[in-house]
Amino acid sequence: MIRPFLTVSSGTLASRLLGFVRDSVLAALLGAGPVADAFLAAFQLVNVARRLLTEGGLNAALVPAWLRVRESGGVAAAAAYAGRVLGTIMAALIAATALMALVMPLIITVLAPGFAGRETLQLATDNARLMLPYLAFAGPVTVMMALLNAQGRFALTAFSPLLFNIALIAVMAVLLAVQPDATRAAQIIAATVGIAGLLQLSVLVLRRGETIATPLRVSFDKEIRGFLGKAVPGMMASSAPQLLVVAGAIIASSSPSAVSWLYFANRLVELPLGIVGVAMGTVLIPELTRAVRAEDRAAVAHAESRGLELAVGLALPATLGLIVLAAPIVRLLFEHGAFTADDTKATARALMWLTLALPAHVLVKALSPAFFAREDTMTPLTAALKGVVLAIASAFLLSHWYGADGIAAAIAVGAWSMAFSLIRRGAKTFGFSIDREAKRRLPRIALAALAMGALLWLATRSLPSLTSGAHGLVQAILLLVVISAGIAIYGLLLRTFGVIGWRDTVNAVRQTKG
Repeated sequence: MIRPFLTVSSGTLASRLLGFVRDSVLAALLGAGPVADAFLAAFQLVNVARRLLTEGGLNAALVPAWLRVRESGGVAAAAAYAGRVLGTIMAALIAATALMALVMPLIITVLAPGFAGRETLQLATDNARLMLPYLAFAGPVTVMMALLNAQGRFALTAFSPLLFNIALIAVMAVLLAVQPDATRAAQIIAATVGIAGLLQLSVLVLRRGETIATPLRVSFDKEIRGFLGKAVPGMMASSAPQLLVVAGAIIASSSPSAVSWLYFANRLVELPLGIVGVAMGTVLIPELTRAVRAEDRAAVAHAESRGLELAVGLALPATLGLIVLAAPIVRLLFEHGAFTADDTKATARALMWLTLALPAHVLVKALSPAFFAREDTMTPLTAALKGVVLAIASAFLLSHWYGADGIAAAIAVGAWSMAFSLIRRGAKTFGFSIDREAKRRLPRIALAALAMGALLWLATRSLPSLTSGAHGLVQAILLLVVISAGIAIYGLLLRTFGVIGWRDTVNAVRQTKG
């Protein structure tokens, strides 16, 4: 799985890095005041819907179903099935988009009750309506990506999401030069979101779409209803990290700037989560589905073990790194223009708490494919809903004493609730198959990550320029050096502890088909 995993992870990394550029420019344009709160609440609504569709959920339901149809009926039957799925989802999303536009004030009031009675509510409603056309494109994009993934084609699906951020960055660069007022800038950016979705769909259809989903038609027959019955719970379960952030925003909306602080902090958590989580959902699901359908226990154990190793091996050092380097990272990326030093401090504190949820999120991403491969989407959904309810209750209590920090901590509590629920249910239902190599490697991975985290902490104590008000270029260079050194030390420790061997890894990348 190494080569497809690296392909998907590389595409996701590039998209997330462009996302940082996008958010850095956005922070400079809008700051962290009422206009930013309104825009980010609207963007969060559309972004959650986008993630709900594009980051593993629909993929988790469509890949096993499509593979089953192809095995039983052949390529033509699989293409016809995909055409019915694509046409039905397009029709449903167009109808949903129109309905949401009509009731958008009510939706924003539910998601951000603190906006009620303020001008922020109308600003958020206007921005959300401008963004809605994107949803009509996100569904077809997701179906095309899932079909390509089922056939082992990962490169195009991994890198096509870059177009979303490229389009937004281009528009925001023009806005920085023109310098319109913040409200007008937010509306222009919101309108660009739909155009970005159209670009992504066009690339997928022009390159691959004409051969894998034909004929295109709308159908609600028994087969499609069964697919939707599995897809909707799977999509909601795969979007658990975003649902938790939405739950936090519901409570944070009553506090000025809190929605913005949580949004920018969460963007940093999403970098490692996206690299690991999207790859887990994209690569593990087809791999596990084939193993489960073949009743090959050795293949199931191998896929689950390697997936867990990759997840822990990337998430744990990222967690420690973000906690130790929270303030300098936030300062470097976002403290420009309207985003002040006070905003940096508040965002960094929220980031430290949100980062505690990262290992739990990654565990959920690594464990969920074991259920999805067995066409069980309800168990991950139930775990996600329990976690969201717990997060809202905890955020309501903790926000009274600790503000945005308490809300961030509540999100972490909800994430760990999801992870423990899946562990208990999986162990009881079918048992997770972890091989001997994983049992040997996982403790060593944890030890290497802890050693790297300790060294990063010592580096921050020894380099006051990293955390003080030094020139931005100096801080950027120091931060880059410290992060690069941390990655190098971590890799060296993994090799020293016998977790990885460079020759074996290179051979796997060369020999594995992606």
